[in-house]
Amino acid sequence: MNRPLGTNRPLGSIRLRGRPVPPAAPEPGEVLAEAEGLSVRLGAREVLADVGVRVRAGEVLALVGPNGAGKSTLLSALAADLPPAAGSVRIHGRPASDWSAPELALRRAVLPQSASLSFPFTVEEVVRMGRAPWTAAARSDEDEAAVAGAMAVTEVTGFAARPFSALSGGERARVALARVLAQHAPLLLLDEPTAALDLRHQELVLRLCRARARAGDAVVVVLHDLGLAAAHAHRVAVLRAGRVAADGPPAEVFTERLLSEVYEQPVEVFPHPRTGAVLVLPRRPSGPARH
Repeated sequence: MNRPLGTNRPLGSIRLRGRPVPPAAPEPGEVLAEAEGLSVRLGAREVLADVGVRVRAGEVLALVGPNGAGKSTLLSALAADLPPAAGSVRIHGRPASDWSAPELALRRAVLPQSASLSFPFTVEEVVRMGRAPWTAAARSDEDEAAVAGAMAVTEVTGFAARPFSALSGGERARVALARVLAQHAPLLLLDEPTAALDLRHQELVLRLCRARARAGDAVVVVLHDLGLAAAHAHRVAVLRAGRVAADGPPAEVFTERLLSEVYEQPVEVFPHPRTGAVLVLPRRPSGPARH
């Protein structure tokens, strides 16, 4: 990679007239976020211990595991929103702490578990907030296209003028996702984006994740539904008690023995009769339910 004369700094760290420079499009397979030997403490409790994970351009990585396993904490650490007690987090090849907030906002977009606003913003205004990092870099027509496109793919255009506070939980979740998509960051970090959604929109959200990965972005998504993870993720990291119990393609990682141990619940893993995709179900007594 060619660098400007007189500097050994990577291109992503160079500022022009004090403004953050947008990142170049990542190469396929490029590591956009990485945790190594990561430990995180919340108060006196160690939530993550010696965690290692890599997030690559062109893939959807699902973080799965039981409640309290550390999934959301790992996502926050990868977003540089939580400082490590030990180990390191790198974003786009640099220590997370080296990036300024404006630089980070151009490189990663974060969807928290829940979204609440104190002011009566409309849906379109909320989605437009995703364009704030581009104020100094993008043209107005690019902003308009990004906002309109994000609303269209999340199917919220029809209520663009409605107050965000008047929406249902599922509608709010889709608007919040549209804001993240409008940000056009190459690293997407999504915390339980399907939790409030019906079956159709769960599938819609995971298809959007796959589409962003096909376009060259890296997507990390926290999921509780192992079936969704198996169907849509290129790779899964199974967390248990703050550690990574397994990391790899769903077909390799999702075994009856591992999942039964991690969730402390007997499960069955078998191929879909038509597609061959991995299916995961809790093991239940045979026969119809009795009342």
